Amino acid sequence: MKKYWNTEYYTQISVEELQQKALESTKSASNKGKTLSPIVVKSKSIIDSWWGQAWCDNLEHYADYESRIERGKRYVRSGAVIDLKITGSKILARVQGQRRSPYKVEIHISSLNEEHCQMIASKCSKNIKNLEALINGDFPDELKELFTGENGIFPTPREISFRCSCPDWAVMCKHVAAVLYGVGVRFDENPFMFFTLRGIDVTRMVDVALENKVEMMLENVQKPSKRILNHHEVENTFGIK
Repeated sequence: MKKYWNTEYYTQISVEELQQKALESTKSASNKGKTLSPIVVKSKSIIDSWWGQAWCDNLEHYADYESRIERGKRYVRSGAVIDLKITGSKILARVQGQRRSPYKVEIHISSLNEEHCQMIASKCSKNIKNLEALINGDFPDELKELFTGENGIFPTPREISFRCSCPDWAVMCKHVAAVLYGVGVRFDENPFMFFTLRGIDVTRMVDVALENKVEMMLENVQKPSKRILNHHEVENTFGIK
């Protein structure tokens, strides 16, 4: 007697089989003249850079995505994300699954509005010294909290929309989760992609931050510094009359 739920259909594909299917799909695409941009995980932690780590930590923070996160990690580590391209706020990817043909994944990330970017730039004025420091994540912890905390620049679930061609009924399937981790790998390769995804002109943001800092310095130029000793203090300190 057949069961209504065919549990065998939902058995998890082995890593070896997944990798073999991914290899076959890659060869098939190459034979058709298609250029793929696969995700290659080189680290045990999947990602290494501050921006990549912060991106993945942000995803794991939301309970909405909890059910498929671990499966997504397994898929991206196995090389199942055979193609991932970031264009503006859109992510287009192909992920190998149990079926012969890879699944198509499309993800949209909402861009930050001008007001939000201005607020971030203003708060960065005292902490960002140059573009290189920003890209390397080499800045004070309080600035990292500004970026990753509430009203930061990392997307919330409501700012992420996605769809996958697989039959999984979950809010987020493992293929989408694998792609989102793959995006973190892309940030390891090129942190500028994060700003592209969020619609931020990173050079402009740093320029505004530095301009704000200069303005603050000019506002205080006529104010005497507390570190300058007056005539009487000089006499008392050095015995000069």
